[in-house]
Amino acid sequence: MTGIPSKIHSYNVYDDNHSGRLYGTGEECTLPDFEALSETLSGAGILGELDDPAPGHFGNMQMEIPFRLLDGEAVDLVDPTSAARLTLRGAQQVLTAEGDTEFRSMRVVVRGKCATLKTGTVKAAAAMGSGVTLNLSYIKIEVNDEELVELDKLNSVFKLHGKDVLQKVREMI
Repeated sequence: MTGIPSKIHSYNVYDDNHSGRLYGTGEECTLPDFEALSETLSGAGILGELDDPAPGHFGNMQMEIPFRLLDGEAVDLVDPTSAARLTLRGAQQVLTAEGDTEFRSMRVVVRGKCATLKTGTVKAAAAMGSGVTLNLSYIKIEVNDEELVELDKLNSVFKLHGKDVLQKVREMI
């Protein structure tokens, strides 16, 4: 499907370890940044300095999951002995060249351990603003069933559009 990407129409977060759909999540989840680890090269044959990234190596990646209230769903993600396994499913809204609105699926699968449990505030007739921040060891992002990116830090897998960027590296070591 081609068109002009517009917005996330709707989404849900699912806990693959426990209850299924997380009903207490807040209005927006913050997905991680992919910040490449690199070394600065300088010397003969290079004008000045050049940062050279190591393919597949990224800094710590965090995902924030907000909760309206501090409850069991949030606390289930805090267990330091078990990686949280979450799937975020969404519908992306797209405008066609004719001005029609169409939808495409989005799926984000993550695994990680709790870095922060934000307990929030207590105020009458208000949400608490609780949340959990995960340090991710795995992320896969798909749109319309097309794999865009997959990073598995513990198994040396880094794929872009389904192409395994590190396959040759794994064969060498």
